[in-house]
Amino acid sequence: MYAIAINGSPRKGGNTEVLLETVLSELKRSSWEVELVQVGGTSIRGCIACGKCWEKKNNACSLTKDPFNEIYAKMARADAIICGSPTYFAAVSADLKALLERAGFVALANGNVFAGKIGAAVVAVRRGGATHAFDTINHMFQMSRMIIPGSTYWNMGFGLQKEDVLNDDEGLRNMQHLGQTIHWLGKAIQPHLSDYPKDQMSVKE
Repeated sequence: MYAIAINGSPRKGGNTEVLLETVLSELKRSSWEVELVQVGGTSIRGCIACGKCWEKKNNACSLTKDPFNEIYAKMARADAIICGSPTYFAAVSADLKALLERAGFVALANGNVFAGKIGAAVVAVRRGGATHAFDTINHMFQMSRMIIPGSTYWNMGFGLQKEDVLNDDEGLRNMQHLGQTIHWLGKAIQPHLSDYPKDQMSVKE
């Protein structure tokens, strides 16, 4: 099984990355293929509402001058998608929000590509606002018919400076348990994925 962790923080080696790597370490220990992908600090932009993904249905976005399609292809392949973000003004980073917008829409346009996949949100926070950021990621997962695993608490770690979350013992234990839960859930659902409904829906505004 394959899991992709997407780092929405532009700060490489920061708290968000530490949390995501902790989850991936548990999955790697259970023989998953894992990959950490950087979206924070890239040139990715938001959806321009052109509707081309609904017209072409080629499982890609019409915007090709940023890293979106490369990242989306990995998300489409993955059994588990773990999205991580720092908390910026009680929300996710702009780069991760852009990915969530476009990935969710392209997946819907192509027959609910993410349906039946595991989706987990991970948030780094200095003090407050993490729950809203956490919910923002999960909203895309829920609207995509994904399966969201639980853990010992909300998936957040506390810290300001790089690697401060290493001092958050409860947060790190939560990430370890999240990785174990994703592994257990992946084994449980894998034999039944072909039965999961992925019929196409129409979106009208």
